[in-house]
Amino acid sequence: MAMAGLYRRILPSPPAIDFASSEGKKLFTEAIHNGTMEGFFKLISYFQTQSEPAYCGLASLSMVLNALAIDPGRKWKGPWRWFDENMLDCCEPLEKVKDKGIPFGKVVCLAHCAGANVEAFRTNQSTIDDFRKYVMACSSSDDCHVISSYNRGTFYQTGTGHFSPIGGYHAEGDMALILDVARFKYPPHWVPLGLLWEAMDTVDESTGLRRGFMLVSRRQRAPALLYTLSCKHESWITTAKYLMDDVPTLLSSDDMKNVENVLSAVFTSLPSDFAEFIKWVAEIRRKEDGDQVLSEEEKGRLSSKEDVLKQVQETGLYKHVTNILSSEKFVCQVKQTSGDRDSLSNIAASVCCQGAGILTGKSGLSDRFCCRETCVRCYRAINGEKPVTVVSGTVVNGNGEQGVDMLVPVSQTEPSCCISGSCGMHPASNDILTALLLALPSQTWSGIKDEKVLEAISGLVSTDALPPLLQEEILHLRGQLLMLKRCKDNKVEDDLVLNEREHFLRRHRAKHLLSML
Repeated sequence: MAMAGLYRRILPSPPAIDFASSEGKKLFTEAIHNGTMEGFFKLISYFQTQSEPAYCGLASLSMVLNALAIDPGRKWKGPWRWFDENMLDCCEPLEKVKDKGIPFGKVVCLAHCAGANVEAFRTNQSTIDDFRKYVMACSSSDDCHVISSYNRGTFYQTGTGHFSPIGGYHAEGDMALILDVARFKYPPHWVPLGLLWEAMDTVDESTGLRRGFMLVSRRQRAPALLYTLSCKHESWITTAKYLMDDVPTLLSSDDMKNVENVLSAVFTSLPSDFAEFIKWVAEIRRKEDGDQVLSEEEKGRLSSKEDVLKQVQETGLYKHVTNILSSEKFVCQVKQTSGDRDSLSNIAASVCCQGAGILTGKSGLSDRFCCRETCVRCYRAINGEKPVTVVSGTVVNGNGEQGVDMLVPVSQTEPSCCISGSCGMHPASNDILTALLLALPSQTWSGIKDEKVLEAISGLVSTDALPPLLQEEILHLRGQLLMLKRCKDNKVEDDLVLNEREHFLRRHRAKHLLSML
């Protein structure tokens, strides 16, 4: 009886050489002796098969992020924090990726959002000689990995666009090892580097842009990630356009006579659903993962978030933002944009449903969970430790129920802990807007005509005098914002299209990375 479906493909050879063949083993042995397989061992330790036919970009990235030992800051399953394809959804809905795949720019966006350093090049922004140097450098180190975006047809393979990490380099033969994440289709294989360049130097029909490669490395220090930008909601393009394009135009008006005028102008025209664009990051866990006992790692992450929150609330800009948002003019607008979402009871209902979705491996399907009950508990300080606010909820769906806890970062306003409610001020609209304003590029404000007002606002939004932890957080947000601007669908701007100066600076940073490896 005939069996439906396909079982693997025969690897076209030449041009490819099967990694497990005698010739492939010989290339591997020689490359090890020449020191250009150092990155291979970390990658092979976390080698995975893409879980969906169109998940090659997500599988390649999660494999590299795990190889670099980057902590996702949230749990995958059970108590384990681990990058999985289904967690990489901040730049493109998973259902869309499953249906159509993901373009080069969005993978770069995901890597940034995940907390990695990324230097990305389309083939028209680099040269084959530079590419060879990057492959050699990353293959000689386990601190940097290369992900290639290429067209399979160049290698006479079935399919078109594909992503996979490069696992090593054979200098004498000028061969690159592709760790193909579609292992159900083709095994890992060696290909001529010149031919791989040709495969990358092709146009992705979905974007009209050339493919390329990206260098992914670990940050010197991971951002605290209390705040993050999200493009899950369809309104993100409107919000990003408003912040990056419309605000500078608004501020060029002659009406900007003081700081209050400037901030009022920004807030008055703020898109109604901006709250979907910037979020504060909550840590979630199943109730059975622990009750009142927090692990040392959980305490450390929560403490970092609380330090960032406190430092935001100590800025001069926060005081101006708070005064304006508490004025009669803006009270109604704040309620319309954030509603009652700043209250912990509503945060509990929303986050616990999202948390249940993530913990069950169904991220993005939180609407299928119903929050039956929530409560806010505050654990009193013990042995000099800080009190902890925990939002607990019970969520149900057709398969049963799940208890979920959310650890809430708070800035301590009183030494004693309340019985009901939180232990202090949790993240809310005031500090979230303050962080967003601090993250805007400095040129956002340059159109202000009054020099005294420009000087005052420049002082308030400057990152130079911020505490190091907050500065890192704001610069991470700014990097996300700039990346999201580049990664918009072509309706607004081609993703990752650089002007000559940006191109020069990017190549300079990448070459600096090479010198450090």
